[in-house]
Amino acid sequence: MADPITIRAVETKADRKAFVDLAWDVYRDDPAWVPPLKDEVHGLITPGKNPWFEHARARLWLAERGGRPVGRISAQVDELVQQHMGPGTGQWGMLETRDGDAAAALIATAENWLREQGMTRSMGPISLSIWDEPGLEIEGFDQPPTAMMGHHRPEYRAWIEGAGYEKAKDLLTYEVNIAGWHDPKIDRLIAMGEKNPRIRIRKVDKSRFKEEAALILSLLNDAWSDNWGFVPLTESEIAYAGKKLKPIIYEELVRIAEYDGEPVAFMITLPDINELIRDLNGELFPFGFVKLLWRLRKPRTTRARVPLMGVAKKLHGTRTASQLAFMLIEFIRRDAVGKFGIQTGEFGWILEDNTGMLSIAELPGAHVNHRYRIYEKAL
Repeated sequence: MADPITIRAVETKADRKAFVDLAWDVYRDDPAWVPPLKDEVHGLITPGKNPWFEHARARLWLAERGGRPVGRISAQVDELVQQHMGPGTGQWGMLETRDGDAAAALIATAENWLREQGMTRSMGPISLSIWDEPGLEIEGFDQPPTAMMGHHRPEYRAWIEGAGYEKAKDLLTYEVNIAGWHDPKIDRLIAMGEKNPRIRIRKVDKSRFKEEAALILSLLNDAWSDNWGFVPLTESEIAYAGKKLKPIIYEELVRIAEYDGEPVAFMITLPDINELIRDLNGELFPFGFVKLLWRLRKPRTTRARVPLMGVAKKLHGTRTASQLAFMLIEFIRRDAVGKFGIQTGEFGWILEDNTGMLSIAELPGAHVNHRYRIYEKAL
């Protein structure tokens, strides 16, 4: 008879290490899993390092069987989520296990804590915020995720739904061959924009990185403000995100669109950093850091991801918005292929009912390569 499952809160440095390291056991035989950098995961869950904790609180747990860690989960209450997604909305995430009994016990533990915090609705998985790794992968298990996207075991869906959860929203990513991509209709729209003196598409200026990052993320807060699940980034989070992103930002792959001299749209494209870190096994020291720095000097990846793109809300639904979006895509595509040797682009995530962004992501030849689901349940 198997030993019973016990759940205990993460309290010590050793507990945090066990919490982070558990993923290596869960995915030890999964060829599509990309080991994350352990320093990044520790930074995510540590108050004082991640400014998300300035407006949110979280609890972490480990599931053990026979004294050995076999699962983990987080539960979190974010005051900004309360304001933008409704009072009483609590969330959980970072679920990892190979054990169905552990999954059930962990989800129940997270729910009980959320009830103690006064929450009336449980939503997940979200790890830890909508800006980190939201949703459970339910399609695309055979393909490694691109940078900053999640990967999960197929069993999780049945375990979560078995705990009484129903779909809240699906998030999609689209893959397209950018090396040979073109469309006559879109090409004409781009050519018209290039001739329009009111439009300027410029590269980001890394010598003014702090100002450029603040500009882009303020545009993001405006462009995404009506989206389901939106939670604004605070000034501290903008600064933190900028610091993390700076080493993987390349001027040719990040563009800002100006209309009559006013910044109104942006697009960030990242080389698929997962291709550069996969063999590091999560460790930067003693040699991983040097390897990564060398690879980042002139990255050569087969894939790139567009994690963030937006057009000012006042232009939503207009022909100008579409024109600017396609111009940003094309300008970046030319350099991604010509200067970085990138062959495949991934757009997303995108809400399944965001018709404006879907119309842009559904480029000729594009297809959905991953689907992520956020679940909800009344407590």
